[in-house]
Amino acid sequence: MDGSHFPIAQMALPEAAAERLRTLIIEGELAPGARLNERELSERLGVSRTPLREAFRMLASDGLLVQLPNRGAQVVALSADDVRHAFEVMASLEGLSGELAAQRVTDAEVAELRALQAEMEAAHAQRDLPNYYRINRAIHDRINAIAANPILTQTFRTLNTRLHALRFRSNLVPAKWDHAVAEHRDMIDALAAHDGVRLRDILVRHLKTKLQAVLETMDTP
Repeated sequence: MDGSHFPIAQMALPEAAAERLRTLIIEGELAPGARLNERELSERLGVSRTPLREAFRMLASDGLLVQLPNRGAQVVALSADDVRHAFEVMASLEGLSGELAAQRVTDAEVAELRALQAEMEAAHAQRDLPNYYRINRAIHDRINAIAANPILTQTFRTLNTRLHALRFRSNLVPAKWDHAVAEHRDMIDALAAHDGVRLRDILVRHLKTKLQAVLETMDTP
């Protein structure tokens, strides 16, 4: 049983409920376009409807849900054009993060990223996609943090929040998942070599590959 089935502690209920819902959306349990059932989710998450509705508002502000007047909330469903446009911008943001990070990274940070890569590869070997994706996110977020540009980080997080479910889904094809793992090794090698141009190119290519994988899965249930 995953964490989304356990009751939420009383502290920070809306935030905790929002995080559980975010996970359900990322992992596809709440599919694009799905209408959210308040009673069912209230029982599943162990919260009353008041904090649940506040969680809905939080996720709507992140662009993950649409709130429908007098009809509850619905998971956002992006069109193919929406996805293309978002990934084009995300590729540029990731590339810039890599280029700046390569200039500023320390040996200790490279070692930290190599440790995360090892964890991620272990999850990949076990075909544990939820854990793999959690570590994958941490690696991309860490590279962005090393870039040390607060405006870039804010823009990166705002857009990436809307794309997590699609980026998760892009790994559902085994060959593409295997390729993504190999690209991550190349990313860290380029970072360790302080080769910003190479890292930028790898990250941009990585996002373009993700985009193609996502567009292919959009035609399937």
